[in-house]
Amino acid sequence: MPGYRHLLLAIDLTEESNQVAEQAVALAKVFGADLSVIHVIEPLSVAYGGDIPMDLSSVQDQIHDQAKAQLADFAAGLGIPAERQYLIFGRPETEIHRVSECKDVDLIVVGSHGRHGLALLLGSTANSVLHGAKCDVLAVRVGMSE
Repeated sequence: MPGYRHLLLAIDLTEESNQVAEQAVALAKVFGADLSVIHVIEPLSVAYGGDIPMDLSSVQDQIHDQAKAQLADFAAGLGIPAERQYLIFGRPETEIHRVSECKDVDLIVVGSHGRHGLALLLGSTANSVLHGAKCDVLAVRVGMSE
């Protein structure tokens, strides 16, 4: 049966990650596919423009340690083994694309806030992932009030 063999769930470790995960888990079950999870930590120097007059390595280490624990808990709840959990420093869209290609992913599942106006013009991680991916991308709408 044609379909997806390996899904990559891209999350930001917020409450909304659960909504995105529900869709990814359901699809993985339907297709009998492997499910991996990725969380990318944007380096503080990139996030704040690089003009920070202090050494942020200890702060960055704390962020990494906290994210590692959160990702492990999140993935355990979904039954995703450690070898399919990816915690990476870098630009989110770049690292999501790199891992999806290296790990032979055929569907990336990412959350999207469905922004409008200026936020839409500036783009989002979901939009960047969509336009640079070499595989299918499912953008799950999150955070929308009914």
